[in-house]
Amino acid sequence: MQSEANVWRTAPLASTSSLNPTPAAMLPRFGRQIGSLAALFGAVCAAFCLALAVGSVSVPLEDVLRALLGQTTSQPAFATIVTQFRMPRALTALLAGAALAVGGVQMQTLFRNPLTDPFVLGISSGASLGVALVVLAVGTTGASILVGIGLLGDFGLAAAASLGAALMLFIVLGFASRAQNSLTLLIVGLMLGYAVSALVSLLLYFSIPERIQAYVNWTFGSFGGVTWRQVPILVPLIGIGLLLSMALVKPLNALLLGESYAQSMGINLKRARIGIIFSTALLAGSVTAFCGPIGFLGIAVPHLSRMLIRTADHRWLLPTAMLIGALAALLADLIAQVPGRQIILPLNAITALIGAPVVVMIVMRQRRLRDTFSA
Repeated sequence: MQSEANVWRTAPLASTSSLNPTPAAMLPRFGRQIGSLAALFGAVCAAFCLALAVGSVSVPLEDVLRALLGQTTSQPAFATIVTQFRMPRALTALLAGAALAVGGVQMQTLFRNPLTDPFVLGISSGASLGVALVVLAVGTTGASILVGIGLLGDFGLAAAASLGAALMLFIVLGFASRAQNSLTLLIVGLMLGYAVSALVSLLLYFSIPERIQAYVNWTFGSFGGVTWRQVPILVPLIGIGLLLSMALVKPLNALLLGESYAQSMGINLKRARIGIIFSTALLAGSVTAFCGPIGFLGIAVPHLSRMLIRTADHRWLLPTAMLIGALAALLADLIAQVPGRQIILPLNAITALIGAPVVVMIVMRQRRLRDTFSA
């Protein structure tokens, strides 16, 4: 069995000296990889079916199948519960988990840092600012007007978050085209995030309690706010982001051994950096716009994927992260719904309770963590 130290050597976060530069180090054991992916796919399917059956009201699996096939269920309400409420929620959790996990893999590879996540460049802060401007920067009368014209309705918060995330994306891409290295870009992204968060704090300070509560509820995160009207928008956005990430497999693999090595392999660093940032921002921005800022999945899932698949090759690492991310999001949403009860817990509280111990355990067990930051 491969030791923890050897697993860390294959991760894209280790230093150049801890990585084996031979082609054999990047060659996956196809049988194990395919078996792991097949097992994960089965687990995701099982969790998806469980998400349709379990909730405040338990629906028998046979009624779930009848509802999906358009047949009559034992109780008429079961069909409505499954198709109108749980199906879009489960689909959103699946897509959001996959998106955040892939974004986390890309950011950790780009910045060679085990604690980076898809929101490290301030995309989440930009989305939060957009929502804050709509929710917090109005009084009671203004809020009534916004509700009347639909700006706080079905697409209102998603549109505001999307505009904020897009604005931050363009700013970051502008810096990315001029940054000399990834470390500079990381520092710029962090500072932009802090600055935007400061603006949100000022809005919170001067807002009325009712608006503050509405904003806080959004920051809790939820997959249940996405309706069938929004799904046709969310699916293409995340689909484009995932396809773009798969198209970036070659530069991601080249970046495993550092930017100098990637340049020697003929990789255009500026173009690769912009592509990775755009893909991650599209994934993270889409999820934040429709679900709120979902934390910890983008940090913890990439580590779990590397431990399971035991290869740094992104041809295998990205699909593994998609499946584990989808599975983790579905399970976290199931826990947040507290099956059998009429309450729903904050999703971010559940992901933090699951993700934080995982990150701490992995970091504490890595003997070569020092090499990560000395690269």
